[in-house]
Amino acid sequence: MKKFIMMGLACIILYLIGDYLYYDTNLYSFRTEQEVTSQTKTIGKTIYLEQEGQFEPFEIKGVNMGVGIPGHYATEYAISKETYMRWFKYIQEMGANTIRVYTILADAFYEAVYEYNKENEQPLYILHGLWVNDYVQNSHKDAYDKDFLDVFIEDGKDLIDVIHGRKKLALGSGRENERYKRDISPWVIGYILGVEWEDVTVVYTDHMQVENNHYVGDYMYTTEDATPFEAMLAQVGDTMIAYETKRYGTQRLMAFSNWPTTDPLEYGEEVLKRFDKIAKVDVEHIQMTEAFRGGTFASYHIYPYFPDYLKYEKDTTLYKDQTGQMNTYQAYLKKINDHHTMPVIISEFGIPTSRGMASKDINTGRNQGNMSEDDQAEALVACYEDIKAAGCAGSVVFSWQDEWFKRTWNTMHGVNLQHTAYWSDYQTNEQYFGLLSFDPGKEQSICYVDGDIAEWSVADRVFETKDLALSMKYDEKFIYLLAYKKGFKEDEKLYIPIDTTPQSGSRYEERSELKFDRAADFVLEIDGRANSRVWVQERYEVLRAIYAEETEGINAYETPPAPDSSVFKPIQLILENVELKGDMTVQTNIDLQEKVYETGLLTYGNANPYEEGYNSLADFCFSGDYVEIKLPWQLLNFSNPSKMMIHDDYYKHYGVEEIPIKKMYVGIGTASQETPITLKAFNLKGWSNKPTYHERLKPAYFAMQELWREEDE
Repeated sequence: MKKFIMMGLACIILYLIGDYLYYDTNLYSFRTEQEVTSQTKTIGKTIYLEQEGQFEPFEIKGVNMGVGIPGHYATEYAISKETYMRWFKYIQEMGANTIRVYTILADAFYEAVYEYNKENEQPLYILHGLWVNDYVQNSHKDAYDKDFLDVFIEDGKDLIDVIHGRKKLALGSGRENERYKRDISPWVIGYILGVEWEDVTVVYTDHMQVENNHYVGDYMYTTEDATPFEAMLAQVGDTMIAYETKRYGTQRLMAFSNWPTTDPLEYGEEVLKRFDKIAKVDVEHIQMTEAFRGGTFASYHIYPYFPDYLKYEKDTTLYKDQTGQMNTYQAYLKKINDHHTMPVIISEFGIPTSRGMASKDINTGRNQGNMSEDDQAEALVACYEDIKAAGCAGSVVFSWQDEWFKRTWNTMHGVNLQHTAYWSDYQTNEQYFGLLSFDPGKEQSICYVDGDIAEWSVADRVFETKDLALSMKYDEKFIYLLAYKKGFKEDEKLYIPIDTTPQSGSRYEERSELKFDRAADFVLEIDGRANSRVWVQERYEVLRAIYAEETEGINAYETPPAPDSSVFKPIQLILENVELKGDMTVQTNIDLQEKVYETGLLTYGNANPYEEGYNSLADFCFSGDYVEIKLPWQLLNFSNPSKMMIHDDYYKHYGVEEIPIKKMYVGIGTASQETPITLKAFNLKGWSNKPTYHERLKPAYFAMQELWREEDE
């Protein structure tokens, strides 16, 4: 018996030793240069991929894939292998040949890649990113600090081991080690190292590390024009190539992330001052030795709306496209491509389908938000055609799926950032770049604003008289209302006062001389198809509280509105606005662009995605005596509807703080009504961290599918 126990212990010990040596050490056998293989290479500005023993030109037609799903943050790595497998099928059926990911993911992703591709004659290839911690990049440390450079290099080695199926790794605190067993390296065509570099990090590194402006390795070296930051990139890239070459005998495409903020182009004084354009990263200063066979390309994230440097150049007539339209996006892409001697990949381009907007593209109308799903489809096709016309070697759409947890600079002040994954914030554009939508409800949404009132029941009724009625319900994205007026005509006005906060509000709205039986914070005004909107009592206007300095040139807290002010104002969102710096002659049409836009203005139409004439931005629809309406939560100053949290009084807290509510009050009336409009209670109960959702492919998916299929024919 003892003999068997000893043998068993010996086997366990040998297994543990072997497991440790295989997964946890960097031991590898030396390989000669002749043993090194690569399925990729570049010649001039073309990428080649080995297929059936022959190197063929390969255009990257890709989709960026994030790690968020509703109810979970990215760092939870909650996407299952089965979900990945289903998504891969959709993506390949769309006509894409590549998926790009940004960082090392949970093992479920690599298992799915292996299982999907192992028997697939036309596999999906992977462009794998290597992330740099946001906190390190936005700290007092330069890129040569051990917390930046050493971690960057070690993460790169981990990534190589992961794709070769030889790593155990804990992705975050509280998580068990992931065991990466699947070798997916045959389908990983390349790496994109880094993120959208902070310009101050680049400049600070170049200032603090003046002596480190050169690097010479076995596979990468810098030219005499290189900066310290570029030399750091060369060191990381060279170290990764050396590690993969010597341990695994393979090489693949290598690129470094970049974007307009740190692009290598030259601009006039006006652009430099307007945008504080202070940093450059130029991968032309990083060269390859003959020992590196995998090839390199220039990787850029380029969107059409911001920063649009070229619209501030003196002679913009140079930037018309083949149709004669002013198209600074295509012109910028061409400048980037012309600058480089290597292939250029636009590794991010996209348009969000959010209701909220952050930037406008004044030339082509491809805005950062407030674009319908049909608008997104048209804009993505146009962006892709611009990328092709500029001569780029490939492109990657951003992104595959919507991501509820995301934040945007012009709305993040209004939401609780610890709970964004639990509700769909239609005002935040970063959440809606996806080709795949996550709509509330397990199989379908509880309401579609389309004029069909069959989904409404008596149980939804909040208020009712002989001639007027109001019904309500809600889900993880909208508050829905159904207003009724006997004999209603579209040219009539209806008013729906809403009371949420007990801290402020008015019983009187002076513009329309409306009276209410309790203090209202908002008034929803139905005034025809083109002039309906939501008004907010000025004490509860978040734009003033946060951005009065930028929009009005005043300190909001020196003269706060009265808590019971009878003034109601349009609801507006601030837009990205490039202010002139210094005494310079400017182009008036650009400098007079609005700093805000009215996000409280309601759009008429059919918001049912399964019906003809669908407009995803539609807020309301007429149907005989009824008006069907949907309002996004943040429009009514909800900071976290999953727990029914709203904004507190801004002027007591000098900013946005939260308070919980258990009910809101609503009413309905007309302009001719002599008595105050009665507001009735509507009970609210959140869903905590358990949202419901179902998947839906947006029109852009099918537009890209048609485009890519036509190209492949």
